[in-house]
Amino acid sequence: MSRMIRLGILGAGARGSDTYGRWAIGHPDRAAVAAVADPVAHRRDALAAAAGVPEAHRYGDWRALAADADAIGLDAFVIALPDRLHVQAALAAAGTGLPILLEKPAATTEDDLEALAAAARRLHARIWIGHVMRYQPFWRTIRRLVDAGTIGRLATIRVEENIGFWHYAHSYVRGNWRNLASSSPMVLAKTCHDLDIIRWFAGEAPATVASSGSLSYFRPENAPAGAPSHCLDGCPAADSCPFYAPRYYVEALAGRDGWPVALLGDDPSPEGRMEALRRGPYGRCVFHSDNDVVDHQQTVAAFPGGLTAVLSTSAFTGQNTRTVRLTGTAGEIAGNLRTGGLEIDLFSPAAELPELPEARPGKTFTREPMGHRVFEVYAGPVTTAGEPDHRGHSGGDEALIDAFVTALEQGRTEGAEPDLEASLDSHRMAFAAERSRLEGRTVHWGRP
Repeated sequence: MSRMIRLGILGAGARGSDTYGRWAIGHPDRAAVAAVADPVAHRRDALAAAAGVPEAHRYGDWRALAADADAIGLDAFVIALPDRLHVQAALAAAGTGLPILLEKPAATTEDDLEALAAAARRLHARIWIGHVMRYQPFWRTIRRLVDAGTIGRLATIRVEENIGFWHYAHSYVRGNWRNLASSSPMVLAKTCHDLDIIRWFAGEAPATVASSGSLSYFRPENAPAGAPSHCLDGCPAADSCPFYAPRYYVEALAGRDGWPVALLGDDPSPEGRMEALRRGPYGRCVFHSDNDVVDHQQTVAAFPGGLTAVLSTSAFTGQNTRTVRLTGTAGEIAGNLRTGGLEIDLFSPAAELPELPEARPGKTFTREPMGHRVFEVYAGPVTTAGEPDHRGHSGGDEALIDAFVTALEQGRTEGAEPDLEASLDSHRMAFAAERSRLEGRTVHWGRP
């Protein structure tokens, strides 16, 4: 018998409200937002009002909500606070004994990460990390193929995280993840998702990690001559700069008032957007910001079983998607998350394609001159028009919160969550990659 799951949401920003809160509001027979904590009143009250949260259960401080968990009658916490608060909030929540859905990154420093891991072991905490890619039909289909032995023994993985020039400028030059002091290395803030996928497929921690990259372009010395601190202060390069803020926030996104426009301020009108860009952080010149995280990076991980994996990420691309190629002893898989398309090339005559319940079939053909079989399939949600639907991380957001609530509904609160240590390994891989990048050396797993 299922029961209503009462959630306490810590952090009413985009993830807390638009992802987890919206899901609960849309499934009133399964979950309820029972309490909300956020220091920004309009964000807190917007989510609380939409969810029917009483005034007494609206908190300006997440600590007060955590302290009242028993009195409120919570069943679980959702932690979607700013990154630097994740560990502190998770430790407090773990002390109540309630299950936790914790947004990534779980921690922004190695010491905090290991403190969280130690506390989770000591308290037998039930923590799900918000690694939504594991829940996307695209990656779940690839995992099904690999687990079925379709391409034989897995030999290599290559993942490309194409951030998109506009997305990088928004989040990592002007936005919340631009600066190490207030956030974390880009390899953690952005690509711990990808490292988690690599660790998930490998089934073990790596033996070595090596990485290189830098902040090469978004620096003052690369600013056009006469470029001011803000785009609207009369930039002489406005017509030619791809990062000119009004072209993006006011023109290209004229019909949108959610992310990323919502981060500008409360007024999404053209006038409101322009005013926010005049002095706000999202109107800054990308060459005159206080950013210090890398704008491109490559990471290589080698695993004890022989698998090697490469993760490449770049700001200098018009694509805003991930591509992947996995090679094995019997075939290979190539995929593009934007289209949901997978090409499964089976060069072994004995290889067989398993049932793929989350995928739609495409073409099947023979690749010459060797005559091996190639299957095309498409995995991922689609719109009513049949086009790929990328809302909610291509289905991953909804599938994650659904899995979390389902486990609680069924009373499977022990052992239902993904292996926390394996989830945290993605963060350890990110920290190792950053150490390697800065020190110019290969990092051996488990060594300083």
